Amino acid sequence: MSSRREFEIAFVGLKAGIHEFSYRITDKFFEAYQQQDFRRCDAQVKLTLDKKNSFMLLKFEITGKIEIACDRCGNQLPLDLWDEFNILVKLVEDPEIMNVQEEDPDVYYISKGESHLYLSDWLYEFINLSIPMQRMCKPEEMGGPHCNKEVLEMLKKLEHERSASGNPLWKGLEKFKDLPPGNA
Repeated sequence: MSSRREFEIAFVGLKAGIHEFSYRITDKFFEAYQQQDFRRCDAQVKLTLDKKNSFMLLKFEITGKIEIACDRCGNQLPLDLWDEFNILVKLVEDPEIMNVQEEDPDVYYISKGESHLYLSDWLYEFINLSIPMQRMCKPEEMGGPHCNKEVLEMLKKLEHERSASGNPLWKGLEKFKDLPPGNA
């Protein structure tokens, strides 16, 4: 099965009601997209599609693991993925006009003449959105097996030097600290 067809659903042949689909996403999936800042992706996506007469409700549940560079020390850090996303797909006569007018990113319009849903871009987006903004181990895990101990020592040394010398941002403003109000 081609990778394009692997991530599409022919919804026209589905009866009204709930349908479940499962996908396993690995690094190979991301080859069609721009370079990623993570590797060793092993994500599972459970898609629940609730088909109605004029719309479909899609619920994506993302779980899995990736490796990504730690924001603190730069070493590769294993991270767990977990998130849920919902999309409402409405079948309309003119989807271009509706997609321009509608500002809700969770509502997507397709033509009543369409027969397939293409999931690749949503899967790409949802997996990337499942990655935490801060990519580092918890403070109690610092210095563990995934940490670059040399970088952590350097950061500790720099923090100590900075706290000893005070904040240079306020240097020069100290002379105004004790002035009475209105004399600035």
